Amino acid sequence: MNVVVLGATRGMGRAVARQLARRGDRLFLLGRDQDQLARSAADLEVRGARGRVAYAPCDLADPESFGAVLEAADTELGGFDTFVLTAASFGTQDALEADHDVARRLLTVNLANTISLCEQVRERLMSRGGGTLCVFSSVAGDRGRKPVGIYGASKAGLSHYLEALDHKYRAAGLVTITVKPGFVRTSMTQGLPEPPFAGEPEEVAKIVVKGIDAGTPVVYAPHIWGVVMSAIKLLPRWLMRRVDF
Repeated sequence: MNVVVLGATRGMGRAVARQLARRGDRLFLLGRDQDQLARSAADLEVRGARGRVAYAPCDLADPESFGAVLEAADTELGGFDTFVLTAASFGTQDALEADHDVARRLLTVNLANTISLCEQVRERLMSRGGGTLCVFSSVAGDRGRKPVGIYGASKAGLSHYLEALDHKYRAAGLVTITVKPGFVRTSMTQGLPEPPFAGEPEEVAKIVVKGIDAGTPVVYAPHIWGVVMSAIKLLPRWLMRRVDF
């Protein structure tokens, strides 16, 4: 595959990119830090990526840059067929409640700007008959829960959009994959209380790549989170008000 990965310099994005490189896919990296992009590109070339791993700076907080970086990726790869988006903004519920500006920025990045980028990717892929759009949402968006009310709202909206995209365009050739990770041990979750079933990035990345290959519409990773969230979605509101997970 010819794959663009946004968020490939750390955490889940780096783990997914490494899985793709090991099997010889061609990669183009997007991320905020130019030096980290260069290091990641060199790392992926050593791990087996096909050809040169090129990159360009891209920040989800700067939607004006989206068109130029997608054009650069298309030019370098001769047309990408797969786009993987792992980047997002995160904040704890207490921090987001304490600072309305921070909360607004998170909601803008995770929902409005992410959807804007996905729409531009969709247009490019559909113009050449389709492709794969794989976007990381979160189990936090499956149910309104006390510890992740604001962050979860951004992911709930994103999951809703991605589901609608899949319903509308899959028959026309666009395969939309919504990844819903549970707690994964990355820099984003460092310092947070660790729940049961915490996953490692490489383990989760293997599940994600299998989902991409199979065209699975919704991928829970680790898989156990699909069962966990199915149970949580069944709990009545009166009980949800009493629990703190």
